[in-house]
Order: sequence, then structure tokens, then C-alpha cells
Amino acid sequence: MSNNYNLFDVLRSVLKWKKNIIAISFLAALGTAVYSFFFMDNFYQATTEFYAASPDLAKPEPVGLSSNNRDFYGRDEDIDRILSLAESSHVTSYLIDKYNLYEHYDIDTSHVKAPFFVAKKLAKLYQVTRTKYGAIRMSLEDKERTLCATMVNDARDKVNSMAQSLLKDGQRIQISRFEDNIKSKENEIRMLGDSLQRLRSKFNIYNTSTASEVLPELFAKAKSKLIRSETKLRLLAEANVPRDTLIYLKSEVEGLKDEVSGLNKSLETFNKGMSIIEVLTIQHQESRGQIALDKERLKQLQAVYNSNFKALYVIEAGAAPVVKSRPGRTILVLGVAIIAFVFSVLGALLLEAYRDINWKEVLDAN
Repeated sequence: MSNNYNLFDVLRSVLKWKKNIIAISFLAALGTAVYSFFFMDNFYQATTEFYAASPDLAKPEPVGLSSNNRDFYGRDEDIDRILSLAESSHVTSYLIDKYNLYEHYDIDTSHVKAPFFVAKKLAKLYQVTRTKYGAIRMSLEDKERTLCATMVNDARDKVNSMAQSLLKDGQRIQISRFEDNIKSKENEIRMLGDSLQRLRSKFNIYNTSTASEVLPELFAKAKSKLIRSETKLRLLAEANVPRDTLIYLKSEVEGLKDEVSGLNKSLETFNKGMSIIEVLTIQHQESRGQIALDKERLKQLQAVYNSNFKALYVIEAGAAPVVKSRPGRTILVLGVAIIAFVFSVLGALLLEAYRDINWKEVLDAN
């Protein structure tokens, strides 16, 4: 019974003050409506969504290899990199300078904290988030419909340009390394060529594979012919043939001996120089093959560096919004009216609860 009685008292107090409560709630709602309609500006939000592209797209095709395993969409670290760029001060500074946001946001540029104020204002209107599907959503609010769409698209393009610049910086370093490596290889090839030329002139070897086949064959033939001629000379000398014939055979034998001796010296010289010439020849060929690959790789890197490769895949470009994003005037008016109603009820209950107290006596007693 006590609870019912207390609840009845509360209801009776509220009904007693109902006109005041209704009046206060109505005035609060009316004031909020007037303020929101006449003093609060409409804001419009434009949004663009995109995926991060894989850095593999900025790499040239592998020379002589398949590129089937290349990724087209970025991984988590690539998405994080794009998010970091989108949230960096480079983007906000770019928007502030390009669109003169000091004047647009009515910020006094002579104030010492003007850069802080304009950056803080833009930070409230500019948002970058990652969706549950791995895309990046970039949103920007402004009082002008078309301006917010233009700015958000421009911010996205700036992020794309910055991402490309990061990759191009890496490519520039790679190109410089390849150029230095090619110069070093060219010097090495030039030195190997000079060394080969000197050794070939010294040992009279110009083709090791051909010389290794021809010289032993010539030596064997000359040696065999010498043996035959010596045998023939010995037999004819025993047979008392004419002296002119023997003189001819002796001169032939001496000539063959000189030929065999010369071929033998050539073989000795060839054996001394063959190994080092073969080693230098292999190094020379390998270096020329490697520099050909490096030059082809350099051409591909330069082609990619000079191209406008994608750093982002745009899903949805920012469009001029039709409906405002805020303020929600109806919700605002209803919210203020409900708050005013609640506080009015509480005020009425307090007044009813303490109306019989003589506050003068309480104050005098203290």
C-alpha cells in the first residue's frame, strides 16, 4: 500500500505541474527547432571507396619466368600502408592549401594557432576507415554539395599519387643499382677481353676447341710421315740407290723433323695457355650473358617507372550528395524536448517534496 501511495503522490505532483512541464518542454523544443533551422548549417557527406593494389603491379615481368603468381590486390600490410598515407598530414595539408580552407572555414590566418585550428576542423569532417570487406572508405563533409565530392576524390587521388611515389622511390634505387652494376660488368668484360686478346696473341690460340682437335691430329700425321720417310731413307741407303735420290729423301726427312718439332712446340704452348684462356673465355661469356639480362631488366624497370601504374582500385568515386548528413533536426528537437520533459518532472517532484520546508529557518539554524 505504501508503494502505491508514493506512486500516486508522484503522479499527482506531475499532474499538478503538467502545464509548466508541457510549457517548458514545448519551449525547449521550439527554441531548438528555431535555432537548428536558422543557425545550424546543413552538412553534406561524400564518400569514395577503393582497394589497395598490390605492389607486384609496379614490378616488371620476370625475364624468362612466368608471372602467373602475381597478386593484383594488396595484402594487409599494403592496406595498412594506404591507410597511413590517407591519414597523414600530407593529405590534409594538401587539401588545406589547394582549397584555401582557412578562408572556407573562416579561420584567422594571423592567429598563431591557425594551422592547428584548421587541421582540427578538417579532422572532424574527414574520415578514413577500413570496411569489413578489406576496402578503404574515405569520407568528407562540407556545407557545399559539390565541394565535398571534389575534395574527397582529390584526397583519394593524392593518396594514389603518394603510394606511387613510394614505389617509384624504390624503383629509382633499383634502377640506380642496375646502372652501376651494368657499368661494373662492362668494365669487367672490357678487362677480360683485353686479357684474352693478349693471351691469344702470346700463345697463338684463337679457338681452344678447334686447336685442341687440329694440333694433335697434325702432329700425329707429321710424326707418322716422318717415321715413314726415315724408314724409306734407311732402306734405300742400304740398297745403294743413286745419291740424288738419297739427298732428296734426307732433305724431306729434315723438313719433317722441323715440322714435327714446330708442332710439338705449338702443342706445348697450347697446353700452357689453354686452361687459362678457357677460364677467361667462360667468364667473358657468362659476364656478357649476365649483362644482357641486366640490361633487359633495366629496360623493364625504366618502362614501369615511366608508366602510370595503379596503386588503388576505385570501387566508387565520390559523388555530390543529394541528402544532407547532418544535422538531424527532428531527432535533435525530440531529444531536447524529452530531456526538458524529464528535468521538468524532476524539478516538479523536488518542489513538491520540499515545499513545506521553511528554508529561512534552516538557513538561520545553520
